[in-house]
Amino acid sequence: MTTLFPTPDFPTIPVKGESAGYPVMRIFCVGRNYAAHAAEMGVEVDREAPFYFTKNPLHTLASGQTIPYPPGTENYHYEMELALVIGKPVFRASKDEAAAAIYAYGCALDMTRRDLQLVARSKQRPWDLGKDVEQSAVFAELTKAEDFGEVGEQRIHLEVNGESKQSSTLNLLIHNCVDVVADLSKFYHLQPGDVIMTGTPEGVGAVVAGDRITGGIDGLAPIELTIGAAE
Repeated sequence: MTTLFPTPDFPTIPVKGESAGYPVMRIFCVGRNYAAHAAEMGVEVDREAPFYFTKNPLHTLASGQTIPYPPGTENYHYEMELALVIGKPVFRASKDEAAAAIYAYGCALDMTRRDLQLVARSKQRPWDLGKDVEQSAVFAELTKAEDFGEVGEQRIHLEVNGESKQSSTLNLLIHNCVDVVADLSKFYHLQPGDVIMTGTPEGVGAVVAGDRITGGIDGLAPIELTIGAAE
């Protein structure tokens, strides 16, 4: 059936060593997955199971671009994260099946209208206005899981205008990548095109127009984002 107006293609993320990109069809995000970040947000850590929110896949943005400061906020935050992507269908997965379903890893930024998120949290409302923001899911080039190796003590870090803001290690994830995939597969039929952002360490903070964000994770392509003036 034809459509009444043009529809966009799914965005893609480049993959190291591949000419074709990884299509982004769904984005799942893990909340409060580092204890120190939960503490700085004034909440307790839930170690029993991860919890999730989502972003529209059309909010995907490639590393290295400049975006306008978003509307409706005066407190726009960076969150540096490890992203993983699914390479084959998996449902109600064992840990071995979950590990085998991870196709690649990459650096990501979960950009957040923090003031709107906190208002929603205080009223026990969904976080959509704070988290599901246009151009807020930023991804660097992916590295295949077999080339990256086991997720462990790799450093994760972020800088604003060259000044260090976030610095931690991936072994401090409360719910590791395999456990997250296994848990999420209890609720969704995960499939290629699914991206999972695994959470941010402590040190989140606001950026303003003109700021340049850089970040990285040992063994992965670095990430970069510049904040432009508001539209």
